[in-house]
Amino acid sequence: MIRKFLLAATLLATAPCAFAQTIAITGGRVVTNTTQGVIENGTVVINNGRIVSVGMDAAPAGAAVVDARGKWITPGLFAAMSRIGLAELDSEDSTNNTSASRSKFQASLRAADSFDPDNTAIAVSRIEGVTRVALVDGAGEGLLGGYGALADTTGSFNSIFARDVVMYAELGESGASSVGGSRSAAWTWLTTAIDDAKAYPRGFTDDGEGDLLSSREALAFKPVVEGHVPLMIEVHAASDILQVLTLRQREPRMKLILLGATEGWRVANQIAAAGAPVIINPLTNLPDRFEELGATLENAGRLSRAGVKVAIADPNEATHNTRLIQQLAGNAVANGMPWADAFAAITSVPAAIYGRTDLGSLKSGAIADVVIWDGDPLDLMSSPDAVYIAGVSTPMVSRQTKLRDRYMNLDETRPQAYERE
Repeated sequence: MIRKFLLAATLLATAPCAFAQTIAITGGRVVTNTTQGVIENGTVVINNGRIVSVGMDAAPAGAAVVDARGKWITPGLFAAMSRIGLAELDSEDSTNNTSASRSKFQASLRAADSFDPDNTAIAVSRIEGVTRVALVDGAGEGLLGGYGALADTTGSFNSIFARDVVMYAELGESGASSVGGSRSAAWTWLTTAIDDAKAYPRGFTDDGEGDLLSSREALAFKPVVEGHVPLMIEVHAASDILQVLTLRQREPRMKLILLGATEGWRVANQIAAAGAPVIINPLTNLPDRFEELGATLENAGRLSRAGVKVAIADPNEATHNTRLIQQLAGNAVANGMPWADAFAAITSVPAAIYGRTDLGSLKSGAIADVVIWDGDPLDLMSSPDAVYIAGVSTPMVSRQTKLRDRYMNLDETRPQAYERE
C-alpha cells in the first residue's frame, strides 16, 4: 500500500510537465500487444502524449524515470461497448440517457450528445485501468440506437475524441418484440430501413417520408449502409447470427459487428469466414431466455480458436461496471481462451474494431495510454498502481475512495457536519 501511494504521488508530481518532459517507465513486464510480445525488464518511453519506444534500452538522458520493477506495464483497457457517462442512476429517468424508446428519432440520435464527463462511474473505471470506452446507446422506437462515440476516461469536457463511429441495432427476441412480435417483422423492418437509406432522396414523398424512415432518419442511416460506419447488431441465437451474416451478401459494403453472440460458438466458422468481429460477455452461461439456450463459458475460447476477432464487454453492466471487463477477460482465460487473446479482447481488438490502430498497444507512435499493475492484470487480486491517458498521469481517486478516506479515521470529538472535504 505504501509503495502504491509513493508511486502515485511521484506520477502526480510529474503531471504538470507530462508533455514537456520525457517519461521512462522501466524494469517492468511489458505487454505490448504487438509482434514484440511480452518484454521482461522492459522500458516504455513517453513524450508529448505518444509512445517513443518500447524495448529493453536504458532510460534516455534527462527522462523522468518511473521504477516499475516487479510490476506489469500494459496498454490502457478499452471497453468495446459501454454506456458509462450516459446514466448516473439507471432507475432515475432524469439521469438515464441510455435509450430513447419513446422518441420518433433513432438513427439520427448521438450518444455523444448525452455524455456527462462528471459521471461518478468514470473515475471508478479509470482507477481500474480503463482508459477508453465506446459509448453505444440502446434502440429507440424501432430497432436502431443511433450513433456511438469514443471517449477517454479523464473526466474532462473534451473526453469525446471520435463521434459517429458505430450504430447500434437489435434483432433476436428483443428486436422482434419491438416491431411487431416476430423475427420476420424485425428482419423486414431492418431491410426496409436499409432500402430507404439506399434510395434516399429518391422515392420519398413531399412530406419527407420513405417506406419506413423519414428523410432525416434515412439520411442519418445512409453512411452505415454505404459502409462508412459499422452496424453493431445485438443477436444471441445461432440462427439469428446466420441471418445477420446474410447481410454480407445482400449489402456487401456494410460493415457488421455482432454484439452478444451467446451461441456464436455454434457458428464460429461462419462468423470467421464473414470477417465479422464479436463483442461478447464470456460469463453468459445460465440462459434466461430461449435464444441463449446454447450458452457456455467456453464461448470466447471457441470463437477465438476459430479465428474470430473477439472483444469482451457486458452490455448489461455497461453504465456502472464497465471496469469489470478485466474480470470478464480473466474468466475467459479460465475457460479456454489464451491469455494473449483475452487481454487483446479488452485492449487492441476494441481499438481495431473502431479503426484506431493508435490505441490498445504499446508501440512507437501510439497514444500513450499506459497502466502499471501490481500483478497480472487479469488476476482478480491485481490492481493498477498508476494510469496514464495520452501520456498524462491521472489521479487514482474516485468519489468512493474519497469517502473511504474521509471516514476511515473519524475524529469523534467533532460533529461530522462540520468536516470539510
